[in-house]
Amino acid sequence: MPLALRSHIELPEPGGFDHAAVHRASGRLYVAHTSHGALDVIDCAAGRFLHPIPNLAGVAGALVSDEHNLVFTSNRGENAVGLFSPPDEGRLVKVPVGIRPNGLAYAPLHRLLLAANVGDPSRPGSYTVSLVDVPGRAMIADLPAPGRTRWTTYHPKLDVFFVNIADPPQIIVVEPSPPRIARAFPVPAAGPHGLDLDLEADRLFCACDAGRLIVLDARTGQIKAECDLAGAPDVIFFNPALHHLYVAIGDPGLVEVYDTDSLDRLQTVTTEPGAHNLGFDLDRNQVYVFLPRSHRAAVYQDNAD
Repeated sequence: MPLALRSHIELPEPGGFDHAAVHRASGRLYVAHTSHGALDVIDCAAGRFLHPIPNLAGVAGALVSDEHNLVFTSNRGENAVGLFSPPDEGRLVKVPVGIRPNGLAYAPLHRLLLAANVGDPSRPGSYTVSLVDVPGRAMIADLPAPGRTRWTTYHPKLDVFFVNIADPPQIIVVEPSPPRIARAFPVPAAGPHGLDLDLEADRLFCACDAGRLIVLDARTGQIKAECDLAGAPDVIFFNPALHHLYVAIGDPGLVEVYDTDSLDRLQTVTTEPGAHNLGFDLDRNQVYVFLPRSHRAAVYQDNAD
């Protein structure tokens, strides 16, 4: 089987985690510990928890730009994004954005950060995507979205952002310069949630609440393939070296591994109820599953067998 359990890493109590990202130069993983309002920092090489980065109210997203040595956070509790340059973790800057930012994507060419804001259902017009000029530390646009946003990613060759919209189910295509929503790709399953990109094949992987994995052409939005999942997914990660896709399903607590060429399900790993978030270390082929009940990270090695 591809994923083999390697170890567990104890994290601060209580659990309650969200998105995670690895800074490749330092080998550090940053995971949003939402219940603590902090980023937990893990040393991937040593397999141990280092310390938290506190004072990030409602932190939900973590994103790394290895090109520009930056780490970004989305702080839902304060309607702001945070950014810092490792190893200067104490010099974190916050920039106000739209209401309850969640998904993050970064365009290195333009040095623009996109924050997909989940908004407030009681406030009409609060579903938006904010664009932040990173060197200028300022929001330069806040574009109305057609529904509640989910995760997002950036395609450097096409120079566009993709943003999942839960309802009506679609992926909007956002051009960074000038900022605008250029078009939308319909998604034939309810609740687009997890999103990742195969740059080599120009494919989008969209995991939907309806328990469906949809593969789309990133240029045209044409549906290339689809298959059933074991439940409602959240975070997904594509491993371009092994052509594996990892899908986290919080109920009942699983990680499913798919061959992205055939869409065959290779493995189903039982994790823990509520474990709906992953981290992925490309350099080590390691998958981190964040366990909210036992407040640990389970570390799996992908052996590609």
